[in-house]
Amino acid sequence: MVRIRVLVVDDHRIFAESLAAALAAEPDVDVAAAGSGPAALRCLERGAAEGRRFDVMLVDADLGASAAVPVARVVPEGGGADGLIDGISLVAGVRAGQPAVRTVVLAEKDDPRRAALALQAGACGWVAKDCSLQRLLAVIRGVLRDETHLPPALLTGVLRELTAARKHRTESERLVESLTPREREVLRCMVAGLGRKAVAERLFLSPHTVRTHMQNVLGKLGVHSTLAAVALARRAGVGPVDLAGDVVERGGQLA
Repeated sequence: MVRIRVLVVDDHRIFAESLAAALAAEPDVDVAAAGSGPAALRCLERGAAEGRRFDVMLVDADLGASAAVPVARVVPEGGGADGLIDGISLVAGVRAGQPAVRTVVLAEKDDPRRAALALQAGACGWVAKDCSLQRLLAVIRGVLRDETHLPPALLTGVLRELTAARKHRTESERLVESLTPREREVLRCMVAGLGRKAVAERLFLSPHTVRTHMQNVLGKLGVHSTLAAVALARRAGVGPVDLAGDVVERGGQLA
């Protein structure tokens, strides 16, 4: 019998243990539970190192609800920090680090916007926490067949959110493409949070020249503030320069 290895990630201990026990009663399911994002990453890493990789991860949508910190910033290479990681960031981190693991988000309420964000981060499904065990098992087995599972009531809202996000990204990409190479460098520095003086030092330019470039960037992007320019850059897939000296790239795009 082929066994399915499932990792339940929820910071509500009673819920996590109850769900794990219910799933473990199935003859073809092995279950482990983790109470935080970093703990989940350690479980995944340990399973991979021991040749017992997890197949599916069930993640609480409200995991670490007080934090919205990217996985890379709270978990060092050894996976040792116990800082908080929100559910969608955990999904994205696992998608990047262990793409073979299917992730399903467990939510207390339907939310088209957050469900769309979860799918964009790499989740294969969004399921109500109060769904039946049989429904959850069907989703677990379904995502292993490369299916995507959403509640029917969410489909229209999620499609609307994904379409809007794609439209905004396309427009943002077009605007960024209008920048000169030097202006794109300045924009990446702005995304990194560097001020005019720091940008000037990094690019070996005078502060006056940097000011001109920044004004040109704002004008071409059609925005009136650095914050608005950074938000647009993020939508277009442009991210910060690596402050160690190199531009960070992700998936063939600037990260």
